[in-house]
Amino acid sequence: MSQYVLALDQGTTSSRAVVFDETARIVAIAQQEFEQIYPAPGHVEHDPEAIWETQLATARAVLTDAEIDASDVAAVGIANQRETTVLWERDSGRPVANAIVWQSRVTADRCARLKADGYESLFREKTGLVLDPYFSGTKIAHLLDEIDGLRERAERGEVLFGTVDSFLAWRLTGGRYHVTDVSNASRTLLLNIHTLEWDDELLKILGVPRAMLPDVVESSGVIGDLEAEILGAAVPLAGMAGDQQAATFGQACFSVGEAKNTYGTGCFLLMNTGEEAVPSEGGLLTTVGWSLGGKVTYCLEGAVFVGGAVVQWLRDGLGLISQASEIEALAAECESTDGVYLVPAFVGLGAPYWDPSARGTLIGITRGTARPQLARAALESIAYQSRDLLELMQREAGVRLEGLRVDGGASANDLLMQFQADLLDVDVLRPEILETTALGAARFAGLATGFWESAEEIAAAWRLERQFSCEMDNAERQRLYEGWQRAVKRSRDWAE
Repeated sequence: MSQYVLALDQGTTSSRAVVFDETARIVAIAQQEFEQIYPAPGHVEHDPEAIWETQLATARAVLTDAEIDASDVAAVGIANQRETTVLWERDSGRPVANAIVWQSRVTADRCARLKADGYESLFREKTGLVLDPYFSGTKIAHLLDEIDGLRERAERGEVLFGTVDSFLAWRLTGGRYHVTDVSNASRTLLLNIHTLEWDDELLKILGVPRAMLPDVVESSGVIGDLEAEILGAAVPLAGMAGDQQAATFGQACFSVGEAKNTYGTGCFLLMNTGEEAVPSEGGLLTTVGWSLGGKVTYCLEGAVFVGGAVVQWLRDGLGLISQASEIEALAAECESTDGVYLVPAFVGLGAPYWDPSARGTLIGITRGTARPQLARAALESIAYQSRDLLELMQREAGVRLEGLRVDGGASANDLLMQFQADLLDVDVLRPEILETTALGAARFAGLATGFWESAEEIAAAWRLERQFSCEMDNAERQRLYEGWQRAVKRSRDWAE
């Protein structure tokens, strides 16, 4: 009997593969970084072949590291960077261009025209999203318009579109399955999240041919077998979800009102709203969480574009630290920032502001400001941005959060997690397993194949590593947050 599940965790800067056993213990992890391509300011691309090659290499390496064969694997699940857009030839499987990454602002002008033409409310109503270059739909249209003859080929069905999950599924199954799951489809500006079908009106507005779109499947369900030569056996591909939805599932946020925040390159806060797609008036996203056993779970989501990346900036841009791990000790050298605020709006601000013209702002500096204050201000900016999201989320969902489950690399920072609890006045709950994105992908695949029996079994297996509780009085919390709000105002509407 197969004793393991393999998760493919395809991220923005690296591809990873993780093997889990039946107790959800991590048996082995493999990871490879790949090149980030910046063809112009604000434009971000990936080579799809680099995505495939690194993901395949890590999948093979992790089996070797775990000392198992593919025949020992019950199922494979995929989690992926979500809105990144790949177009490839149906016959050859070759990409027709670099992938346009979710971070890219290349379609900002296109989105502005759509807003000016009065389409924002229609897209909001049908997709739960805002008209922003973050999402896939305008990226597809951009490529079709920029590459000679590509639109005509796409209309004939010769060129296919997919988010990264779809591209990987196509390659893994030898081109037999052109699919995406509902969570990824809900990030394209093309899916009606209420009917769970591609929407002809939206396709027409954006100029995207239906013939290039994948079939939409559940997040947990057997799609088909991998080509045997890929890993050495025809393992079922049985789970697919966008990385943040996978992390929410991996965190066992199965009840209405439960939420998780992932502290990665950005921060992504998702709250389970159950079978109701809760609309947002304040700048959050309404998104499909997952589909399982014919039942759809919706989430409210807030996206912070620069979370842990602000620490990378201190390291690579300013040389303030030599390794990211040094940030906590440096920040701990001072008890406060002494009124210094850093708003890391390096690529604009995400939810709830959606201001692409905002720019990074460092304010409150005095002659006494030194490296520790800057380090602490950088860490605190991650927590402030997360409070922006959570305050709005609780109001719009009508739910008071009892605890916030956290994951991602920066969640290992105790100083940040304590400040987050202080700022929210909510318990911050860090689990034993921080690889929640990969775990969610594995859980989806394992449920589909009977490797795990139920969501109840998964919820019972969630384990707390540490709880951070509020230690700050309300007056101080409000004073600090009001200062943050003043700093944000000064960062906005800056770039022309």
